[in-house]
Amino acid sequence: MANLLPLVVRDLGYAVRDTVLLRDVNFTVKSPGVTVVMGPNGAGKSLLLRLLHGLLAPSRGSVTWGGAPPDDAVRRRQAMMAQRPVLLRRSVRANMDFVLSLREIEDRRGTCDALLERVGLLPFAARPARRLSGGEQQRLALARALAQGPEVLFMDEPASSLDPASTATIESVVRELKHAGTKVVLVTHDAAQARRLAEDVVFLHRGTLTEQASAERFFERPSSEAARQYLAGGLVI
Repeated sequence: MANLLPLVVRDLGYAVRDTVLLRDVNFTVKSPGVTVVMGPNGAGKSLLLRLLHGLLAPSRGSVTWGGAPPDDAVRRRQAMMAQRPVLLRRSVRANMDFVLSLREIEDRRGTCDALLERVGLLPFAARPARRLSGGEQQRLALARALAQGPEVLFMDEPASSLDPASTATIESVVRELKHAGTKVVLVTHDAAQARRLAEDVVFLHRGTLTEQASAERFFERPSSEAARQYLAGGLVI
């Protein structure tokens, strides 16, 4: 089975009618680990994630994973964790079982329990999913994404406004995925979190890519003025 890396983005653009939201985005990611997408609000971070995952078709340019476009076959090897999870009106376990039923897994119960244990939710397996706290719902969304067995996991602000315990759990799982060879593409506005997790950083500003660099270089010696202002807390839009 072909590797999904490298990710190659060429001249990527996206527009809605006459409004250009992303323009001329070019970058390549060759290594596994965690790629963090950063930038101020409205920079196009979440939009870029949806284009990389093939949920939207670009207005121009291309995205390829290991030489292939993000078609159905590629998406089946990926998973997306949205910023605001949509949960079924069922129990925590039933939410997990729904995802697991789409895969050929003999021991669905055991797999479900192991994933819920991994995110600290096994004691709440019988609880209605929509009665979980915000942090618990996000951890359930992560467990559902992991249930797909992805080679690439997209995470859109996974710890935004969460309690410290939920944030720590999510970051711990991200580190486990990194060490297991899963590619993680993570959007965050939290520079401290990006420093803890990232191997490399893609920085967007006003719909354009202003910088791609290793995490060390980005945080110590950002090359673009927009990135320097952003890290200093002075760039809003």
